[in-house]
Amino acid sequence: MIVTKENLNPYEIVKKQIETAAAKLGLEPHIIEILKRPMRVLSVSFPVKMDDGSIRVFEGYRSQHNDALGPTKGGIRFHPDVTLDEVKALSMWMSFKCAVVGLPYGGGKGGVVCDPQTLSRGELERVSRGFIEAISQIIGPDKDIPAPDVYTNSQIMGWMMDTYSRINQSFSPGVITGKPLIIGGSKGRNEATARGCVITIQEAMKKLGRPLNDATVAIQGFGNAGRIAAKLLAELGCKIVAVSDSKGAIYDPNGLDIAKVEYLKDHLTLLDYGAEYQIDPSALLELKVDILIPAALENAITSKNADRVQAKIIAEAANGPISPEADRILAEKGIVVIPDILANAGGVTVSYFEWVQNLMNYYWSEEEVNKKLADIMVQSFHAVYEAAKEHETDLRTAAYIISLKRITEAMKARGWV
Repeated sequence: MIVTKENLNPYEIVKKQIETAAAKLGLEPHIIEILKRPMRVLSVSFPVKMDDGSIRVFEGYRSQHNDALGPTKGGIRFHPDVTLDEVKALSMWMSFKCAVVGLPYGGGKGGVVCDPQTLSRGELERVSRGFIEAISQIIGPDKDIPAPDVYTNSQIMGWMMDTYSRINQSFSPGVITGKPLIIGGSKGRNEATARGCVITIQEAMKKLGRPLNDATVAIQGFGNAGRIAAKLLAELGCKIVAVSDSKGAIYDPNGLDIAKVEYLKDHLTLLDYGAEYQIDPSALLELKVDILIPAALENAITSKNADRVQAKIIAEAANGPISPEADRILAEKGIVVIPDILANAGGVTVSYFEWVQNLMNYYWSEEEVNKKLADIMVQSFHAVYEAAKEHETDLRTAAYIISLKRITEAMKARGWV
């Protein structure tokens, strides 16, 4: 038997996902070709003075996929493995993510090739300001609105917003979301990605007729999304049995003490939970649990390990953690996958709320934000679930069907096609 190597390039993966859903919809070839390419990609290099006085040149990218529904929107990540194809793919996923939850945005994404963990605070600030200065001509509150992503945070967004405001000589909070509250951030934004993911899990468990209380959960990745999802699910009565980060993984079939895990994450390492609790990080994905949350990077589950996954539900808090071949294997096993463009859309939804508040200069309470978020996530989950039944397909393809319909309708209304 000839075994073909699986293509894990995220740009190729998203194009395949588009083709799968487009075939179900019977979209014209020229529309598919438009959607398979970003409309604009900017590649930049910029010098930064390091603490030792040396000058280092950094490379970065900003991709804007499609703005038929509105200005593009999407995060900026700082990571040593950032590539052009990855940024293009992420901008495309953002288009479909915004469309599936009905936001008036297209997809954008940015990245700087760097390891932020090796940079001082001063160097990190100069890289942040340098990148925004380099892409400032193509972003703006009515053009393209960045946000935090992998290894970026609210402070970095604050520096970026300040740089853009200085260039334009006017206070412009609407150019960036995920900012500190004091300069136009939204209440509820920090928890939004995880909260939205948890809401979709709640709805999926209802559909499966399974109780959340005592449901077992494994979470790969203990950054913002994974950490807050663990806390919210624990509050709902779930048993968090395993978590991991870049240093390793821990497992306790009786349930981890999440408060202790959070303390260790902040002050020591997860592995200080105890040697008897340590497991291989790859084994976490294969634990027999009710709910598995991949909340790290792309391609965590591929054709190599998908047949060993035993979860009942997988909720993709990360972008692109399951490859197309793994998707097929998981579907055959009867595992319900809540796709990334739905499961982690809570972040961009509350980013949208932040942008709206910035434009109005009027701000909502956290309760208002969380209520509006829940309304959108519940409505969107049920729309995807019903589309999956109608088209006799999986939730991912159903989510793409909804997104492609909306983007195509907007392109036709604007006379593009």
